[in-house]
Amino acid sequence: MAIRSIWSGSISFGLVNIPVKLVTAVRDKSIHFNMLSPDGKSRLRRKLYSPETGKDFEYDQTVRGYEIAPDQYVIVKDEELEKLRPEKSRRLDIQEFVELSKVDPIFYDSTYYVAPDEGGAKAYALLVNAMKRTKRIALARFVMRDRQYLAAIRPSEGALVLHTMRYADEIVPVSDLGELPGSSDLPKKELEVAESLIEALEGDFDPSQYHDEVRERLEKLIEAKSAGQEIVIAASDEREGPPVLDLMDALKKSLDKAKKPGKGGAEKPARAKKKTA
Repeated sequence: MAIRSIWSGSISFGLVNIPVKLVTAVRDKSIHFNMLSPDGKSRLRRKLYSPETGKDFEYDQTVRGYEIAPDQYVIVKDEELEKLRPEKSRRLDIQEFVELSKVDPIFYDSTYYVAPDEGGAKAYALLVNAMKRTKRIALARFVMRDRQYLAAIRPSEGALVLHTMRYADEIVPVSDLGELPGSSDLPKKELEVAESLIEALEGDFDPSQYHDEVRERLEKLIEAKSAGQEIVIAASDEREGPPVLDLMDALKKSLDKAKKPGKGGAEKPARAKKKTA
């Protein structure tokens, strides 16, 4: 099934321009409900309502306001916003190439595929492979839907993946968490057991083994109810685990459990410890 593009233009770096298009890389599979009347026969709509006057308003009767103090607003007109919008552009302007490890994933926001457009196949493949060989990602700027974005573009499985990014002043600094525990007073033995537990639970990431179990149960419920079945839902068997009183004891028990063969799986061989210089 062909995927409709949401933006088209070109990747620009140096004197090179590659015709590309942007398509959504993820699908929101959340289940959304409509609000209905109690008998389920009429869909309800929200209205714009003033609690002070009791009057209803249509959307075209409204203006935009930014609250600068409780119940005090600055009105911003549409024509004023229009003058501030970024200049329309059809270019993904690459600013620089950096190592992937240099960009903290906390900056990533939405994800898209960058696909080659007509006439751009060869240059596109060249860029993908050059980025893969140099182990670099591109940081770029572009305009979409009247908004300017910073983006990270990386090669993946022969394609380019684009992540729109948060700006630095949008990221909550770690210092806002207050004082965090340090590592200087950690017992060496506990740290070694914790490292062994991490190694025992090590695996290769297989995204297909993870599912939204709540959504899948909800889909089955909706399917059954639409087929007219009577549904009885068992109470949730949610129990809190016992409080951890002895951290070392909990680590050792967890490690022993992790080392035991799973369902049809063999015990993992012990790893040789890395020699330190």
